[in-house]
Amino acid sequence: MSDLNKYITKRKKDDQEFAANYDTGYQDFKVSVLLKQLRQQSGLTQDELAIRLKTKKSVISRIENHADDIRLSTLRRYAKSLGRRIKIEVV
Repeated sequence: MSDLNKYITKRKKDDQEFAANYDTGYQDFKVSVLLKQLRQQSGLTQDELAIRLKTKKSVISRIENHADDIRLSTLRRYAKSLGRRIKIEVV
């Protein structure tokens, strides 16, 4: 087990609030990372993507760094501008 995993396990055990919010926060983080990776794989800068979406670079940055409060319609437009589709799965 890595040091990070040990820390997370211990912190979850010791801090109920951290444990309760960890999974949701981690999912939001993964969405942010995925969006940034898709943009980079498409060879676009934040400025270029902002132009495609008719918005500002700061909006793209906020989406890529704080995807916890992104509207589904915005997510669809983001993906479409990169030639991708959104697939939502509830398990």
